[in-house]
Amino acid sequence: MDNFTKLLNKSFRFLSYRPRSEKEVRDYLKKKISNFKTGEELIDSIIEKLKKQRFLDDREFAKWWIEQRSKIKPKAIKFIIFELKQKGIDKDLIEEVLESKDLEIASDFDKALNLAQKRIGRYKNEESKKRYEKMARFLASKGFDYNIIKKVIDQILPKGYNSNRQ
Repeated sequence: MDNFTKLLNKSFRFLSYRPRSEKEVRDYLKKKISNFKTGEELIDSIIEKLKKQRFLDDREFAKWWIEQRSKIKPKAIKFIIFELKQKGIDKDLIEEVLESKDLEIASDFDKALNLAQKRIGRYKNEESKKRYEKMARFLASKGFDYNIIKKVIDQILPKGYNSNRQ
């Protein structure tokens, strides 16, 4: 079996776990190809073959990633954009996908509120201040900014807490 076929098969296996961006596949192949002589040309030809066979499409990947991060593993939109840029998705393509009509994305407030409502039960035995702090840290770890975190916490925690805040 020649190097092209070996690497193509490894690429198929890599893509079988979840969709990938072109950059992710390219980086993966660079790790696998370190001992081959014609590295870049071989990677380019594999990438082209994967694109022709529709296994690799950054636009579809970006849509998939945004849906995953909006519904299954909710994150703030700025965090999602940051992740996509790390995965090699062009800023213009990200904006284009976000503006497309076929993609329904909940607002950051709705995502944060949903996450907080699911999480609040974990903090039921905590004192009010600790509950507030833990919820704020949790939401901040998902990329939500202070204004959204404050609105969400004020909505889900008992009103009596606000007057006890120091």
